[in-house]
Amino acid sequence: MFRSVITGTGSYIPTEVKTNSQFFSQTFYTEEKQQIKLDPKIIVDKLEKITGIAERRYVSDNLKTSDIATMAAKLAIEHSGIDPESLDLIIVAQNFGDIIKGTLQSDAVPALASRVKHNLKIKNPKCIGYDILFGCPGWIQGIIHADAFFKAGIATKALVIGAETLSRIIDVYDRDSMIFSDGAGASVIEYKEVQENGSGILSASTLSHCEEEVDYINMDTSYFPERDPTLRYMKMKGRKVYEYALKNVPPAIKECIDKSKVNIENIKKVFIHQANEKMDEAIIQALYKLYGFKEAPKDIMPMSIGYLGNSSVATVPTLFDLVLKGKDDRHFIQEGDVIVFASVGAGMNINAVCYRL
Repeated sequence: MFRSVITGTGSYIPTEVKTNSQFFSQTFYTEEKQQIKLDPKIIVDKLEKITGIAERRYVSDNLKTSDIATMAAKLAIEHSGIDPESLDLIIVAQNFGDIIKGTLQSDAVPALASRVKHNLKIKNPKCIGYDILFGCPGWIQGIIHADAFFKAGIATKALVIGAETLSRIIDVYDRDSMIFSDGAGASVIEYKEVQENGSGILSASTLSHCEEEVDYINMDTSYFPERDPTLRYMKMKGRKVYEYALKNVPPAIKECIDKSKVNIENIKKVFIHQANEKMDEAIIQALYKLYGFKEAPKDIMPMSIGYLGNSSVATVPTLFDLVLKGKDDRHFIQEGDVIVFASVGAGMNINAVCYRL
């Protein structure tokens, strides 16, 4: 049988470290544009307690999203050993295009995938590049897209990238801005003949709720009353997102696992979008309760949010790359292990993929 197999991974972790202490002098405002009178240190410490974030990474001033996407892509291609000219697809998951430092204008024409293809110097006109806008679950959705193209006989090799520079689109007066960060992760995925118990994608699930949920993460004006009202920044209704995720993500992951025919006890790791440490832990606990377990296994869920923050579409592929290459001291995976990728984000969208190494 044939399956979609990840044959190479790569990631780019930005060099600029922004620690929590660097926010101690920041003034924060509410959604109603009222200054929060609390000591900023109290606000920052509370955020760390909830999210687990102690520091995050921002790109240097000279870099854009397409640049770091290219860096991660080069590493994934090198890891896979393929000729980049043999790629049929380049799929870039992103949300805000290229944003030059000091501006808020999104530049997504041409598509970032086209820019990555250009940067990689790929000449093959049959290598098709396009971007996918799916909120934080974008990279996983790109993997699902590639799998569908393979099964349809349209392609056999794809490069799927998740890249974002959220530091360029945040409102610094908003407490939630401290959650977000920059980064890029990439994977080469190929359609290969395998044994029944061989590597590859075993199943996938995707959901979208776009009624009242559509505004849970959106663009709006700064919370600072004196800022230009024509400028818009990324905004998030944190409590709404938390409640939505806890209700809808566990059954979505369960659906994916059930479709794979893999016993939940044989799942080695769950690579979940690095949105919020407490939220992710609650999701995993709720997932295992759906299977009748009192609690989830220890160390089932690798986490990087504490030192990398929430880089949207880049969190899952970056975390997978780090663990796969032995760069995480606590988590290890090996050939034959079954893992799950899962994410939730703007839309609101949810997806999951069950994958055997």
